Formats: sequence, structure tokens, C-alpha cells
Amino acid sequence: MKQVGNLILTLVAILAVSQLSAQNVRTPAPSPTSKTEQAVGVNNFTLEYSRPGVKGRELFVDVEKWGQRWRTGANAGTFIEFDTDASFEGQKVPAGRYMVFSIPGKEEWTWSLYSDMSIGGNVGAYDEKNEVAKWTSKTETWDINVERLTFIFSDMTDNATNIGMFWGKYYTRFNVTVDTEGQVMAQIDDVMKNPMAQVGGLYAQSATYYLENNKDLSKALEWMTKAVEINPNAFWNIHAKAQIQAKMGDKKGAIATAKESLAKAKANEGGDFGYTKRNEDLIASLK
Repeated sequence: MKQVGNLILTLVAILAVSQLSAQNVRTPAPSPTSKTEQAVGVNNFTLEYSRPGVKGRELFVDVEKWGQRWRTGANAGTFIEFDTDASFEGQKVPAGRYMVFSIPGKEEWTWSLYSDMSIGGNVGAYDEKNEVAKWTSKTETWDINVERLTFIFSDMTDNATNIGMFWGKYYTRFNVTVDTEGQVMAQIDDVMKNPMAQVGGLYAQSATYYLENNKDLSKALEWMTKAVEINPNAFWNIHAKAQIQAKMGDKKGAIATAKESLAKAKANEGGDFGYTKRNEDLIASLK
């Protein structure tokens, strides 16, 4: 009986220990992780990094060092990924995933993209043969203190963005460009070569891109006319056709097409989506 009692006590003790070990106390990470995603044109960029804090230290003196290579973050380092080719300060880099290293300088920073993911945050294992791009950016300071390392995408267009890095009183940025126009034009060419893909929506989408980017307007008119033939009630496409005609100098044709769009917009039971005014404004501008 005594042996049974001892066995029960042992089981209770094991259960208690296992319950304690299963419990965790959540505490703040010294350098919390961050993931920033940004579309630039038809390209997608992702930045993943850990965000060390200033914590009262003098940056690049007490923590990291001027002139020494840095993983540009904490823990495993900083990674950037993009799904189409991009140029970093003019240097073309194939689509993919790379580590981001830098050398802080009082006047300028030296940046590099690195292809060997296996080294993680081990800066000592850095080998220049694995660099895929290298460039510099100006070091700037300001009066605001940014406690946590922060990357941002700014000044975006369809073809470019700046990537800025803030930490403490320091700020630096570099430019990234993408060939959005070439990518879109290639897609349109592929679509137009494939009869199965030539549906109303794709005709309209391609024509609108040509209209908005000053491409071949005669081709834009051809495609938008086909889009309207496929869906004659799409008054928004009819309005776009009128815009193309107006841009080509065919005022009479543009007014007639705009009036057709206007009538169908007013008659639409679900609403005109603002196309009554758009058509009225276009007609007025052509008289």
C-alpha cells in the first residue's frame, strides 16, 4: 500500500512539472521582427528584418561601428524579396530573395545584396563573391529620434520607389526602379497573340493602358471598340472609347460616343457610378 502511495505521489509530481513546463511567460522581444510589403507598379517587394532599439546607446559607436559591415538589423539579419527584376541605384538584380548588408559611414553608407542565405546574421562569414549588387547612399541626420530600426518605401511611382532606413537620429535612402512599362507591354502582346484570352475585359484593360500612357491610340481605339462590341452595356468602356477619340482629334466621333455612354449610364438601374458627369464634362470640353 505504501508503494502505491509513493507511485501516486510520483505521478502527481511529474504531472505538476509537465504543466509548469508547458506554461510560458511572454516577454517583449529585444528586437521585434517586422515584415513590410509594397507593390511598385506590377512588382511586389517584401522586406523582413528584426528591429533593434537605440536603448540610450550611441549608434555606430557603442553599437555597431562606423566602417564595419553590418547585417542591417538584428538576429538573422535583413532580407528583401521581389518577384521581377529590379535595379538598385542603377544596378540590375534578378528577381529573387537576398540578404541586405551595409557598411555605415559618417558621410555615406555602402549597401550590398547577398545571395547566400545560409550565413544568417553571421557577418564574419560574408564573402564578396556572393554579392549581386553594391551601391552607396548619403548619410543624413535629423532632430527626431527613431527608437526602433525602421525601413519604409516612399516616393513611389509606377516605375520606382525609394527605400529609406531610419534609426536614432540617422536616415539614409536609396532608389529602386522596375520596368513596369516593359512588363505590361509584354503581357499585352502575349494576350493579343492568344485568341482565347481576347475577352472584353482584357481588350478594355489593354486599351486603357495605351490611352493613359500615350501609346498607339489607333490600336487603343481598335481594342476598346472590340470591348464595347463584346459588352455593349459597359458604359464605362464606351466613355473610354470617347476619350480615345477625343485624344485622336475626332471631336465629332467623341461627342457621339460620349452621348451614347451618357444615355446608358443614366439608364443603368444600379447607378451611373459618376459617368453622367464624366460624359457631360467631356462633351462640354469638346464643343
